[in-house]
Amino acid sequence: MRTAKLAGALAALCPVLLSTALHAEPNDYVHTPIVEEGEKEIDFKWGTERHRHEPSANATSIGFGYGATSWWFTELYAKWRRDPGEGSGFDAWEWENQFQLAPTGKYPVDLGVFLEIERPKDRSEGYELTYGPLFQSEWGRIQGNFNVMWQRHVRATESFDTELKYQAQLKYRASELLEWGAQAFGDLGRWDRWSSSSQQEHKIGPALFGRFKVGAAQAIRWNAALLFGATSASPSTSMRVQAEYEF
Repeated sequence: MRTAKLAGALAALCPVLLSTALHAEPNDYVHTPIVEEGEKEIDFKWGTERHRHEPSANATSIGFGYGATSWWFTELYAKWRRDPGEGSGFDAWEWENQFQLAPTGKYPVDLGVFLEIERPKDRSEGYELTYGPLFQSEWGRIQGNFNVMWQRHVRATESFDTELKYQAQLKYRASELLEWGAQAFGDLGRWDRWSSSSQQEHKIGPALFGRFKVGAAQAIRWNAALLFGATSASPSTSMRVQAEYEF
């Protein structure tokens, strides 16, 4: 019933959403479909990237999240950004929502849906919407994630294309304290007419993960990655870090 309701809502939204040049944020992270009911977290994200022959840019965000039900996790972020050659400043408010469509491990692939609504400081950009399916599976100690994201602006005074993005992750769960693997992020361009391969953005590199307890029901979960651009349109290097205080 829950899956049918969510699928119906998404079907109703698609005609509205799939109609209006964006790029990945330096501090983007890989979303997962798993929801923990009752979990609260303070989430910090930071990232920096550098294109060839250009100054670096960075992005920072801090948010508070809550597992409202066994299938819905919601989080509100404040975001700051510094573009090349400019000073840092407040960038946007962001509301993230993750919906888990079935109990964890019930099927070979855990499936979720992601919906993010962002209100940029620049009101001419309207609202930025990011949405799409989340996939996760496990093979012994190896965990894999793959997400497909559509991103567009609504109620903007200028025209924006709807773009197609992806996130991917593999990690080997050696121990809770330290896991290792790789992450990848990409932007293929307009969702219905991809950019040429040289103009697409792809970045990939090694990643580390960990979690350690700081109290009876408290823990800090973190991950970090060093990413390298695979095309001329990609940042030559990117570094991203995420730390969550769970309680």
